[in-house]
Amino acid sequence: MKLLITSLLAGSAAAFAPASQKVSSSAVSMAFESELGVQPPLGLFDPLGLLEDADQDRFDRLRYIEIKHGRICMLGFLG
Repeated sequence: MKLLITSLLAGSAAAFAPASQKVSSSAVSMAFESELGVQPPLGLFDPLGLLEDADQDRFDRLRYIEIKHGRICMLGFLG
C-alpha cells in the first residue's frame, strides 16, 4: 500500500517537472527571420519543411496562396 501511494505521488510530481527545451535553428529560419508573422519563441513555423530550398519568390507565392485560401474559407463559412 505504501509503495502504491509513493509511486502515485512520484508520478504526479513528475508531471509538473520542467521540460527540457531544445533550441534548434536552421538556415530556413534565418533566411526569413525578418518576415511578417515570425514571432518568438517559435520563429518561422514551417512544420512540413516547404521552405527548405526556397527563395524569396517561393516564400511570397506560398504566403499569397495561404491568404487566398483563408479568404475563400471565410467566404465559404458565410455561405
